Amino acid sequence: MISKANAVVQTRFSILFSAPQRLLSFPSTWGSKPMLLFTTATYSTKSPTQVETEGEEVLDQPKDSIEVLRKWGCSDNDISKIFVRRPALRNANISQLQSKLNILSGLGIGALDLVKIINCRPRFLSCRINHCFDERLEFLKTLFESRDVLAKAIVRNPSLLTYDFHNIFKPAIALYDEMGVSGQDLIPMLLSRPTMIPRTSFDEEKMEYIRKTGISKESKMYKYVVTLIGISRHETIRRKVANLEKFGFSDDEIFNLFGRSPLMLTLSVDKVQRNMTFILGMMKFPASVVLQYPFLLYSNLEAVLRPRVLLAWKIQDMGLDLQIKGPKMMTALRMTEKRFLEAFVKCHRRDVADELMEFYTSAKGVKRLAEASKKNNITGFPF
Repeated sequence: MISKANAVVQTRFSILFSAPQRLLSFPSTWGSKPMLLFTTATYSTKSPTQVETEGEEVLDQPKDSIEVLRKWGCSDNDISKIFVRRPALRNANISQLQSKLNILSGLGIGALDLVKIINCRPRFLSCRINHCFDERLEFLKTLFESRDVLAKAIVRNPSLLTYDFHNIFKPAIALYDEMGVSGQDLIPMLLSRPTMIPRTSFDEEKMEYIRKTGISKESKMYKYVVTLIGISRHETIRRKVANLEKFGFSDDEIFNLFGRSPLMLTLSVDKVQRNMTFILGMMKFPASVVLQYPFLLYSNLEAVLRPRVLLAWKIQDMGLDLQIKGPKMMTALRMTEKRFLEAFVKCHRRDVADELMEFYTSAKGVKRLAEASKKNNITGFPF
């Protein structure tokens, strides 16, 4: 009878505790003898030293984003600058932040570079930079051909790691490749114009503009013409062309000028108007002079053109032997500041040089109307 009862009890215990997955815990001994309830058991094979080391590693884990950045190599000053531009990073997910910083380390980007990146793209570390990362990295390596150049390009334009790879980035590069701008020609353009990837577009109107410049693909200026027209809006190009037409230039002359001096497309309408007004009204030169000397439109009116022209008139009024006239005027306007002063001011007697220097400094100090009230608060990329 007792044996039958024991068999029933044994069967019930077998049903209850035969499954190894049940997370039940019982004392190892009931009474004086051990009572085995589980059919399987796990044992640690780690030595006490290994357990102690793992415990130290857990304790050594960073507690917040400040410690993550500090361990990565950022100084307290760097961290402060980063948090000023992106306060939300204080509460960033630690594991995600570590992962992104490790990616940047692998690309050769350090703490100082990170400060520049966050200053330009505050939300950079909040974006997904690991999406299609391996494919993107191989493409970037092929494009830039050098790790150092790639790191420089990423610091210059961090969005290279966040652009939609298949819908924006690769199609834009393919467009320039079709236009004949690729490899070594494309790299300096990407470095100098960080926003060219999302802003690039070509249609029949823009292709006509490129044809009007008359520039060949073998020309060194070709890549500048293509990229600047590619990133410019149609309205902007039309407005700049119309502005030059006001001064009597024909359509062919304007686009020929763009072909010889592509950076003319980067000048604002206001700057061109002010410089042309000074050239025609004060210097009494014909408008066509800028076709031969495009630098006249690039020069700073307040810091270079006006003070140097006024100094030339001052020298003429004083009857000095060294005059700034004719071709010498163009040479003087193209000189660096140091060379100009040595050639036309410091070459005179001490008293004359002091008088000329005082006049020149005063002429440079004259600002545009309401210039002091202008607000130029630039944060991030000035493009």
